[in-house]
Amino acid sequence: MNKHFEDAQYYLKRAGETAKKGVVEELEPVQERIDNITGGEETAEPEGSRLEEVRADLKEIQGRAEGEAKEAIEDARKKIETYRQKEA
Repeated sequence: MNKHFEDAQYYLKRAGETAKKGVVEELEPVQERIDNITGGEETAEPEGSRLEEVRADLKEIQGRAEGEAKEAIEDARKKIETYRQKEA
C-alpha cells in the first residue's frame, strides 16, 4: 500500500475515533439527566413521559451524530478522490 493510502486510512480511522468522542460528549448531558432522574442508581422506571423524553433525546442525538460522521467520511472520500484525480 503506498503512502497516500496509508495516510488516508489513518485519517479515516482518526475521523471515526473523533466522531465517537463527539457522540460521547453529546450524550454526557443526557446521561447526567438520566442520573438525576434515577438518582444515579438503577431503580424503578421514572414516569412514562420523562422516559419517553429521554428516549427521544437519545434518538435525536444518535441520528445527528451518525449524520455528522457520515458527512465527515463522505467529505474525506471526496477529498481523496479529488486528490487522486489531480495526481493522475
